[in-house]
Amino acid sequence: MQIYLVGGAVRDQLLGLKSKDKDYVVVGSSIDEMLARDYKQVGKDFPVFLHPDSHYEYALARTERKSGKGYKGFQVAFGPDVTLEEDLYRRDLSINAMALSEQGEVIDPYGGQEDLNNKIIRHVSPHFREDPLRVLRLARFAAKLQPYGFQIAAETQIFLQEMVSSGELNELTSERVWVETEKALKTNHPATYFLTLKKCGALKVLFPEVDALFGLSQPRKWHPEIDVGVHVMQVLQSASELSDDPVVRFAALSHDFGKATTDKDILPSHRGHEKRSVDLLEGFYERYPVPNSYKVVANRVAEFHGYVHKISEMKPSTIIKFLNKLKAWQQPQLFEKFLLACKADSRGRTGFEQADFPQALVLNGIVNAAKDFRLSESERIGLEGPEISAALDRKRATVVDGVRKAHAEALAKAH
Repeated sequence: MQIYLVGGAVRDQLLGLKSKDKDYVVVGSSIDEMLARDYKQVGKDFPVFLHPDSHYEYALARTERKSGKGYKGFQVAFGPDVTLEEDLYRRDLSINAMALSEQGEVIDPYGGQEDLNNKIIRHVSPHFREDPLRVLRLARFAAKLQPYGFQIAAETQIFLQEMVSSGELNELTSERVWVETEKALKTNHPATYFLTLKKCGALKVLFPEVDALFGLSQPRKWHPEIDVGVHVMQVLQSASELSDDPVVRFAALSHDFGKATTDKDILPSHRGHEKRSVDLLEGFYERYPVPNSYKVVANRVAEFHGYVHKISEMKPSTIIKFLNKLKAWQQPQLFEKFLLACKADSRGRTGFEQADFPQALVLNGIVNAAKDFRLSESERIGLEGPEISAALDRKRATVVDGVRKAHAEALAKAH
């Protein structure tokens, strides 16, 4: 019985990165022996065990053979006669197909270390094409490793395109697609995930709302980058620099969905795209199990991001109504996420990557100044029901001009 650390933990260790997860392969053992050593079996399709103390995953070495469609269409064989090299061969990428022995020796039969040194993302074998989930996994690794300059090998790129053309992406469950996408949103460069999927054709299959944004024009005056898809990727990257919260990043990704359905007669203007963005998000939610915490912020950003950019022009009463719809008084943490996504939208334009965003200062200033406002007994005399709320709104509106005046110079410079 021999135990090896495998996969991402080895890759990250060789890159000098910290790895949260540790997976181990056990060679020369059996289910009975693992159970006798007090490991707890958790795997259904193949034997995976939890260590009795550390609770890390230990899997018996196995081989896989394609036997059907989709990522579940495999026959698995395991046993004490399966070698480490055979187990590593079934893995997706060379940089993920290395092992570390208990003595600290790196076992690298498929050139993973060389690809790490050359910053190449490459498949281990032609069997890479048999699992459609690997399209998403590779895109996610590309996003994770983009800051280090990694590129996808040309022959692997061809495999990706062939996998998309085969139609096997349709075999992926919505849950698996969302899991990989959520993980990608948590990387340092989530835009690379979607750009990688676009390059091989997978974006149109899995996320048509995003794919449809590329090639659309918008006014150069406000968007020097012109292309909506380029803008959205810039917004997503800006969001990742402003916040590590995937909720904020998803809102940045989806805020302009509606521009894809703009009537061609009014292009490059996109009037009314905000409401259409919310409608398209509802369709997205029907396909993928997006958590409610994501939906709330994404819907608010999609519908109301245009208001934020016009804050210097809006009537005080309109601003208060806008803040009411955002529940800025009752849900300050969600309001902060909303503002971060809007700031990313402002900065996600060519030439404005480090621009100030005084609109957030103004809105936060209004909320902080008016959040504790209440109507006195004398102010409530003769008022009932909605009239009370309307009176409170009028009282809160009295602070708007003062806050805007305090930031007038910064607002005037904002573009």
